[in-house]
Amino acid sequence: MKSLGRLAAGAGPPAVVFVLVLAAWYAVSYLLLAPRRRFLLPPPHDVVRVGFLDPDNRAELFAALAVSARVAVIGLAIATVIGVTGAVVMAQSRWLERSLYPYAVVLQTIPILAMVPLFGHWFGFGLTARVLVCVLVALFPIVANTLFGLRSVERGHHDLFTLHGAGRLTRLWKLQLPSALPSIVTGLRISAGLSVIGAIVGDFFFRRGERGIGILIDLYRHQFAPERMLAAVLLASAFGVAVFMLFGLVARRVTAWHAATDDPPGAPAGPAAAREPSGESPAPDEETRSAKEPSRH
Repeated sequence: MKSLGRLAAGAGPPAVVFVLVLAAWYAVSYLLLAPRRRFLLPPPHDVVRVGFLDPDNRAELFAALAVSARVAVIGLAIATVIGVTGAVVMAQSRWLERSLYPYAVVLQTIPILAMVPLFGHWFGFGLTARVLVCVLVALFPIVANTLFGLRSVERGHHDLFTLHGAGRLTRLWKLQLPSALPSIVTGLRISAGLSVIGAIVGDFFFRRGERGIGILIDLYRHQFAPERMLAAVLLASAFGVAVFMLFGLVARRVTAWHAATDDPPGAPAGPAAAREPSGESPAPDEETRSAKEPSRH
């Protein structure tokens, strides 16, 4: 019963909002739009019937989604490798951070929509250019969050590693990266959604090669097929939400693991170890008893 209550508490508010959005959608389609202008916003059941229940349209949509998903995953993987590596390099020295971090900020501020046509001329209009768009869009959150996590390690943990004579690589591998893991996953969670957006934006501008979901949206717009266009938009949104929820689940698991293993190396293994007396002095309760007992001499 408790699990059902938690499920209802978690899923109830989003379900209520979903019903309200559907009701507003139907109200606009049937109450605000005249029948001859209903093509501007077809009702939800028409979108589902034409876009998802028709076998040909459904197959076309999911094939395009697979293309966009492949581009987004490849772009996210490359951005993760570059971002984490760059953050690790910057974390080694303040002067390296001051030298490199401004250029990461520049990448974040580049107008991607203006650069996409240039990428097409430089790298062609195929997979390479689309992946590059995803990398540029998804890179900065990974760099910023990873660097924040690496810089946020407690000074006491650093002192403990210094006391044991740990080298730079040992400190990085056994202290900084495990401590920064929640921040890294948070950056991945943000960049995953941005990578999906980057894949769709690339489709919109390149319009060549394999048909991604963005190409289909633009094609349906030119064909004046609002039901299929809205179905493509809803499918792309559902994919983005699924990616975000997946990384949210990973973030919760990583955070739970990190909280369970947060003791620094060399520290006592738990409360029992913290209470264990050393051999050089008696336990506190024994001292108290010996002080309270009257002398027998």
